[in-house]
Amino acid sequence: LLAELCAVCSQPAERQGCDCGNAVLLQELERQFSPSQWSHRMAADEVIQAHRASLTEGTQKARTVAQTLFNVPYGEGEGERVDVYVPSSPPPDLPLVIYIHGGYWQFLSKEESGFMAVPLVPRGIAVVAVDYDIAPKGNMDLMVSQVRRSVASIVQQYANISGVYLCGHSAGAQLAAMVLCTDWSQYNVTPNIKGAFLVSGVYDLLPIISTYVNDPLKMTKEDALRNSPGQLVSQLKTFSAGCEIVVAVAQHDSPEFRRQSLEYFKALKSSGLKVSFEDVPNTDHFNVIEQLVDEDYYLTQLLLKMIRRGAGAPGISV
Repeated sequence: LLAELCAVCSQPAERQGCDCGNAVLLQELERQFSPSQWSHRMAADEVIQAHRASLTEGTQKARTVAQTLFNVPYGEGEGERVDVYVPSSPPPDLPLVIYIHGGYWQFLSKEESGFMAVPLVPRGIAVVAVDYDIAPKGNMDLMVSQVRRSVASIVQQYANISGVYLCGHSAGAQLAAMVLCTDWSQYNVTPNIKGAFLVSGVYDLLPIISTYVNDPLKMTKEDALRNSPGQLVSQLKTFSAGCEIVVAVAQHDSPEFRRQSLEYFKALKSSGLKVSFEDVPNTDHFNVIEQLVDEDYYLTQLLLKMIRRGAGAPGISV
């Protein structure tokens, strides 16, 4: 029966179509939102295990090349902590990359999220890995609030930051995009967010409501609309007009992930924002972000060039 219902309106979709005219079968929609089903490298279970192992290995390596501060609080909640990776001799004006992890808002943590420090910290760039309360403990509104507060807190704690660069993967790309839509007046700080890397993200949460992804999230339609970056392009333009944005997607992401990335890029572009689209060849949903541990990786080089273009970053060695 599930395969005969529209994933949008839950009406019968066989033959005549559903009431909303958007007859996407639920079974197919769930496959579209199952990134492990689309990997060209290995089977679904294997690619998820390998992903966690790769991120963990990269993070352990990062802890050997950087000065580290673990579990720095940005709020009172138990999960409201960040890990900070800084150069041993930081430049007077310190570029800062804030990484927001993926995991479908219900897996992973900052403990596997320091890997970007491996190529960045030796070049005079600080990296912060953010924790937030994943589902079922946290809901979507809370997670968005937490990542916003984490950015505000970090900027307030480090006065010598020359520019902030966000990087988010999958669910983390949605959260990073929501940070770009923030009215900072209520936070008593305006972070100088110069750039954002949004990698294999979800920018329209409505289709997720009907899928297994929403089981722990329990989003309503209103929750999904309120937290869909694709619905908030005008807010992003208001609050982050000067930010350079890269929307990146893996060659072997699912068609739905690829569609959402391309449509979000087009929406930002048509609004006059400074945005580029990167279709990263020979990557899937997982190694498109894992490879940011490598200084020679295309996206790593793209990020370094973005930071180099940022004013007041003389200490970077690119």
